[in-house]
Amino acid sequence: MCKYDTLNFDIIDGVGIVVLNRPNQANGLNRVMAAELSSLADKIAEDTSVRSVVLTGSGRFFCAGGDVKAMAGFGSKIGCEIKLLAGDLHRAILTFSRMNAPIIMAVNGIAAGAGFGLAMSGDYVIASHSASFTMAYSNVGLSPDGGATYFLPRLVGLRRTQELMYENRTLNATEALEWGIATRTVPEEDLMSTALGCASKIANGSSMSHANIKRLLAGTFDASLEEQLALESDYISACAASLNGKEGINAFLEKRQPDYAKGNVEFAGMVTENG
Repeated sequence: MCKYDTLNFDIIDGVGIVVLNRPNQANGLNRVMAAELSSLADKIAEDTSVRSVVLTGSGRFFCAGGDVKAMAGFGSKIGCEIKLLAGDLHRAILTFSRMNAPIIMAVNGIAAGAGFGLAMSGDYVIASHSASFTMAYSNVGLSPDGGATYFLPRLVGLRRTQELMYENRTLNATEALEWGIATRTVPEEDLMSTALGCASKIANGSSMSHANIKRLLAGTFDASLEEQLALESDYISACAASLNGKEGINAFLEKRQPDYAKGNVEFAGMVTENG
């Protein structure tokens, strides 16, 4: 297992657990954290034993966005350095968004700036009651990154996105749930057990089904109805012909819980063969 300076990572029963670990800096993104997150995202995507992922922050913050104090230290190279930082962060977000395993963001506190964008890239967003979400970029004379201008209009619409970005409105957990930013909210003490329980359920389900759901939803806003229907036909037929599809159908007919372990191994082999 690789060691990281700014992250903790473990795999438990098919669930990858990523913890942003700069609590004294509000888990702010510096060059090291962005690079490590990009590297770790690649490793997770390539590890077929990881069937779901939970990402959270250590301490009181999920992620306060870019480390502004570190940015100030870039001096005359600030433009170049931030471009490199954003590039690593964006590669991580792209990998998390495109990998087969669904990712659950367990938002344990403030998600600001790039932390807000990172949270939005998750397939699930489970927020503690103390969580809050804010863009905050224009407060320090910056424009958004972290996929915020992609994810937010799709989740909440253009008008609400404009309000969040121009006015830097802060949403509490209840508002985030009402706006469709959070999947659910839970008490602080239940956050990780809820996220891990959800991740475990996914990890024990059909990996091929979950990967295909992720692919279909990722392209739904850019595809025509005809294109989306064609993809649905391709994916459901491939699932039906797989071990997991056969097991799921037989389990339904036999009125029992399906066991997808063998099918998940088959799917992992398919992924490996296809690169």
